[in-house]
Amino acid sequence: MRPAERGVDVTTTFESFDRMWAELEPIGRAPETGGYRRHAWTRTDHDLREWFAAQCAARGLDLVEDRAGNQWGWWGDPDTTPGVVIGSHLDSVPDGGAFDGPLGVVSALAALDALRAAGVEPAVPVGVVSFVDEEGARFGIACAGSRIITGALHADRARALTDGDGVSMAEAWRRAGRDPRTLGPDEEALRRVGHFVELHVEQGKALAVAPDGGDDLTDPTRAVAIGTDIWPHGRWRIDLPGEANHAGTTRMADRHDAMLGLATVVQSARSYAVALGCVATVGKVDVVPGGVNAIPSHVTAWLDARGEREEAVRAAVDAVAEEAGRFGAITAEESWTPTTTFDTGLVDRLHGILPDAPLLGTGAGHDAGILATHGVPSGMLFVRNPTGVSHSPSESASVADCHHGVMALTAVVTDLCTVQDAEPTGGNG
Repeated sequence: MRPAERGVDVTTTFESFDRMWAELEPIGRAPETGGYRRHAWTRTDHDLREWFAAQCAARGLDLVEDRAGNQWGWWGDPDTTPGVVIGSHLDSVPDGGAFDGPLGVVSALAALDALRAAGVEPAVPVGVVSFVDEEGARFGIACAGSRIITGALHADRARALTDGDGVSMAEAWRRAGRDPRTLGPDEEALRRVGHFVELHVEQGKALAVAPDGGDDLTDPTRAVAIGTDIWPHGRWRIDLPGEANHAGTTRMADRHDAMLGLATVVQSARSYAVALGCVATVGKVDVVPGGVNAIPSHVTAWLDARGEREEAVRAAVDAVAEEAGRFGAITAEESWTPTTTFDTGLVDRLHGILPDAPLLGTGAGHDAGILATHGVPSGMLFVRNPTGVSHSPSESASVADCHHGVMALTAVVTDLCTVQDAEPTGGNG
């Protein structure tokens, strides 16, 4: 049953969203860039967790944490019957945008408010989740919170991951007042989830482009899309050796400069990605010793590669690794996620609830994809991004489109928590 048919107070729902968005907006924002630095297990992360806990408490939700520190606010008892879960994450990439992650959390809480205001009485529990460390900005593994509880990221490996200052995840947990020995898979938390639907800002501009190829930011039928799949994607670490020496006294012929190998890696990543129809990015580099007047003795580069076809991504990475090998480099895979197809029954059902919404695949990874791979019936909604820019302070979505997203999510969760829908659909297609 649609929200309008259940008497949703649209004005109150939008006011709830706007109020929460304003409260969250300043947390972790860097004044010099306007971007966000919301990294896992930091003071800012603590403030975000406290904000989420306060929102759950204000709504009388039962707040629980799983063994990775993900926060779940429950309306009803999911240990009796698996529930419908909505939400996303609150962390960011370095100097990231405001919408990537938080839009899904705030929209989920606003949708819950809309259900209650409309007098909806769920036949199954309804949960709102805030996943921890989705971006992997601090420890290098994306979707760490969902990977840990599903076992996709082994607990021992997670504890040993280090940030740029050499602080391990285990130590970060200890500094946050937690026991890292408790970190690990959590089937109990996963059994509580009957369906998971994650709303997210689109990280591209497919919705902002009309079918005729022109820009269209006003068509309400293109404000929200239904996710169908996540492209295969991974991260690789490339270690390039060199020899430290004086930048002013060492002859060019006598140099063993690790930066030359890096230049080849960057150029080959682009050329092979273009040739094979995928995308590849060298977005993080660590240079030793890192002095302006010193020839680098070692460079570590991280390669991110994605595409619609797994074989194209693998071929591009293999070619880059071969080029890097000419400079003595060692390439190691740090993470890999194959093509993730969202639950086909759930996608069909979402399309039935939102018949005008386009269907959209994405090259960005999400917690919904990790849960889907583990067998949890999962789906996604995407809210139009007028410029397509993401992982940047200029990431955006209009207020009107954010409100459209809240109403779409409200329609979805209302439908999923009705009596005849008490059982998950099952099947990831």
